[in-house]
Amino acid sequence: MNQPLIDLQHISKSFDGAMVLDDLCLTVKENSFVTLLGPSGCGKTTTLRIIGGFESPDQGKVIFDGQDITHLPANKRPLNTVFQKYALFTHMTIAENIAFGLKIKNKSKSYIQDKIKYALKLVNLEGYENRSVDSLSGGQQQRIAIARALALRPDILCFDEPTSALDPELTGEVLRVIRSLAQQKTTMIIVTHEMAFARDVADQVMFMDGGVVVEQGPARQVIEHPAQERTRRFLARYEGK
Repeated sequence: MNQPLIDLQHISKSFDGAMVLDDLCLTVKENSFVTLLGPSGCGKTTTLRIIGGFESPDQGKVIFDGQDITHLPANKRPLNTVFQKYALFTHMTIAENIAFGLKIKNKSKSYIQDKIKYALKLVNLEGYENRSVDSLSGGQQQRIAIARALALRPDILCFDEPTSALDPELTGEVLRVIRSLAQQKTTMIIVTHEMAFARDVADQVMFMDGGVVVEQGPARQVIEHPAQERTRRFLARYEGK
C-alpha cells in the first residue's frame, strides 16, 4: 500500500529543438490520485504520454513498481490512458469497443463478457452493450472510453483532459465516474483544468511550468494556499469559477 508505483527519474524531452520537459522528476504512489496542473505547453500531456509509452524521453528513466519500463511499448505497460477524444470505433457496438483490447490479449469469451459487465457497471452504463456509439451523448461516449480502459484492469489509469470537449452537464457525468474510482482507491493521474474537482478529489497536485514541477503537495493545500508565486498567478485565473 502507498508504495511508489511510477517514478519518473530526470526526464528530459524536446521537440524540434524546443525543451518540453527539463530534468523532470515525479513520483506517483499506489492507490493515490494525482492531478497535473499548469499552463498550456508546460509539459503535462507529454508527461502522460511518456508514462503511457506513447513517447520516449530523450534522457531519464520511467520506473514502474521498481522495474525500468522506459523502452517498453505502450501495449505492454500495465496502465491505460483515456484521451480528450474518445477514440471509439463507430462501426462497433459498445460491447465490441470494450472487448477490443481484451481480444488482442487473447482473453476467453467468458472472461471478456464478465469484464464488459464489470466495466459498464463502474461507469453506470449497465445494459448498454448493444448500443451504437453514435446513439450516445459525448459524456456517455467518454464514459465508455473509461470503461474500455477499466476492462483491461490497469494498475494505473491516466486521463488527459477527459472533459475538455464536453459541456458542463456532460462534464459532471464524467467527473462523477472519476470521483467514484478515486473513492475506490484506483491509482490515477489526471491532467485537468477542473480546479474544484482537483481540490476536492485528488490526493496530490503537481503544478508544472516550463517542463518542471514547480510545486507539489496535498491538493487542497496547493490549490488554496500555494507557496510559489508561479502557482499563485496560474490559480488566480480560476478564482470564482
